[in-house]
Order: sequence, then structure tokens, then C-alpha cells
Amino acid sequence: MKKIGLIGGLSWVSTAEYYRLLNEITQKMLGGVSSPHLILESVNREAYVQNVNIRKDEAAASEMILAAAQSVEAGGAEFIVICCNDVHRFVPEIEPLIGIPFLHIAQATGGAIRKAGLSRVALLGVRKTMEGTFYQNVLSEFGIETMVPDAAERDYVDGTIMEEMVKGRFTPETRQGYIELMKKLNGEGAEGIILGCTEIPLLIKPDDIDLPTFSTTDLHCQAAVEMALAD
Repeated sequence: MKKIGLIGGLSWVSTAEYYRLLNEITQKMLGGVSSPHLILESVNREAYVQNVNIRKDEAAASEMILAAAQSVEAGGAEFIVICCNDVHRFVPEIEPLIGIPFLHIAQATGGAIRKAGLSRVALLGVRKTMEGTFYQNVLSEFGIETMVPDAAERDYVDGTIMEEMVKGRFTPETRQGYIELMKKLNGEGAEGIILGCTEIPLLIKPDDIDLPTFSTTDLHCQAAVEMALAD
């Protein structure tokens, strides 16, 4: 089994979910009490947030992720999994500087959406995921059109992630708010919803709404184990 390099800490809540899922999927695929071969570099989220949100210094944030990637590569990782959606915006500039590939979360997600036969989906996540182009560009390669909520709705989604979910808070009120938003997006033409922040699947479960949802965390972990086991 190839050694997986995890970049975590963005947040610790979803990083813990990655570790759980990677182990559960590996055990299901290999049997017994099998577990994945991996190494984790957990960055300081506070330092990352200070760079991105306070200093508005994307270069410094990118340097943090590059250093983490170099660390897991030095530790023997054969490919890299970033346990966060929006940090994938740095992959194009970082990947040429290291010797191992990234498993891109949007690639795993796009493959699942195409397999489901959908062509227009809504994307929920932090502001930089919803308002950036890195996700939409990858999904367009799969023939998928991406919708995002309006400005006020983006404020709501980003705010609940930053103030609640990354701190491990998942409330019934926020769950209902997301369900109502997803129904509205469905009415506006979204055939499915991408849970494009690795904390959102801890809030919203498939049975919460009669609409296809795509947990980027689950899809990323499944793809990681398959990549680790591939010849």
C-alpha cells in the first residue's frame, strides 16, 4: 500500500474525520483490522487564518502548505491528500515544486457527480471555495456546471463554518438552515449539492434531504485508499 501524505489541521475537526474514514475504508477493502499507511503534517490553523483573513497574504498561506507538502514528502509519502477543500487553490503553484502528486478533491468529486449523471450542481463551502474558480474549473472538465448561493447566503455558509463547524459545533438550527438553502438551490436548478467544506458532511447527512448530496470528505477518502492500493 502506498504511503499517503495528509496535510491536516485545517481544521482538526475534519482532519480527525479523514483519519477515521481512511481507516474504515481500508479495513472494508482489505479485511481484518487493516489500516492505511500514512503520515500526517498538521499545520497551525490560527497561523493560516491570520495569513489569509487578517494579513490577506495568500503567498504566506501558500508557503505554509508548501512546507507541509515538503514535510510529508520527506517522510516518505507517495502522494498528498489535503484535508480541506479551499486549500486546493494552492495546488497548481505548489505541485511543480515537489516530487509527488496531489490527489485533488475536486477531481474525486467531479468523477462522482458525472457517475451520478448530473450536469448542474450547487457548491457550498467557505467563501474562497464558493467565490473562487479552482473548483469550478475542475468540474467543467467533467462537463459539470457549478452554481453558488447569492451573496447573503454565501455570508451565512461561510460564517457558520468559521464560527461553528471548525470548532466542532453542529447545531439543529444550522442544520435546518442548510436544508432550507439546499432546497432553494434545487428550486433554482441545482440537481445536486456539493458539500464542499470538509466539515459540512458532519452537519448534513444524506437522509436529511431528498436531493443528491456529495460529501467531498467521503469521496476524497475513498479515492485516496483506491490510489494507495493501485498498482
